This record gives sequence, C-alpha cells and structure tokens, in this order.
Amino acid sequence: MPRQTKHKKPKALTALQAEDLQQTRRDHASEVAEDYAEAIADLTAATGEARVVDLAKRLGVTHVTVNRTIARLQRDGLVTSQPYRAIFLTDKGRRVATAAKQRHEVVVEFLKSLGVSERAARKDAEGMEHHVSPETLAAFKATLATRSR
Repeated sequence: MPRQTKHKKPKALTALQAEDLQQTRRDHASEVAEDYAEAIADLTAATGEARVVDLAKRLGVTHVTVNRTIARLQRDGLVTSQPYRAIFLTDKGRRVATAAKQRHEVVVEFLKSLGVSERAARKDAEGMEHHVSPETLAAFKATLATRSR
C-alpha cells in the first residue's frame, strides 16, 4: 500500500498566517486599553470625572480588575490616578480614546448601512472596532461616503 503524504502548506502562506495571528494578539492586548480609555473619556465628559466604581459598573468588571488595569494604563502613560481619586486620561490616553471612538462609529455606521439594526450594529462594533485594519476602515469610510451622496 502506498504511503500517504500530508499536504504541506507553502511556507509563504504559513508565514502570513503566523503574521496575522501575531497581529490579532497585539490587537487583543490593546483592546482593553482602548475600552478603558473610551469609557474614561465618556465618564469624564458626562460627570467631570471617572472613578473606579463607575468604570467597574460600566465595563461589567470588579473594582479589583479596574485597579489592576488602571495600574497598567498608568505604566503605559495613558492615565493619571491616585488612590481614592478620579482617573484622568493623559494626552496619549485622549488620543487612544478618540481613535477608538471614531473607529467604533465608522464600524457602526457601516453595519447600519448594510441593514443591521442600531442595537446589533453597536454590539457587533464593540468587537470589530479593535481588529479592523486601517485599509478596511478606509474602505468602510469610502463606502459610506459613496452611499451618502
């Protein structure tokens, strides 16, 4: 009986897959930072400050999780905070929040333009906004611009 050989993937394809997976892992790492920055910006705009308890409630996590994440965001230069005080975005944090919010809104509008309901579009955009490439985001914007004419 002849020996069956497994089909091997071309090396170029394997390298591209590895690169794509690495990018996805980087996106996941920044996803939490973007969600927190966006939430802090929204809370600050609405109430003048963002507190641990408010972030925990808004993000559906414990205050311990918020404190740990805020410590990481401080190390990354995105927020300033002192114990038992409000949390504020740095200039870098504001840029991250603004970019995340803009991406989110583009994805929502694009999904709605396809006939997706407002609620589903907002929910789906929460996951998609962190992983959409600049190329895809530009295509979404171009499509929206064409449709609004």
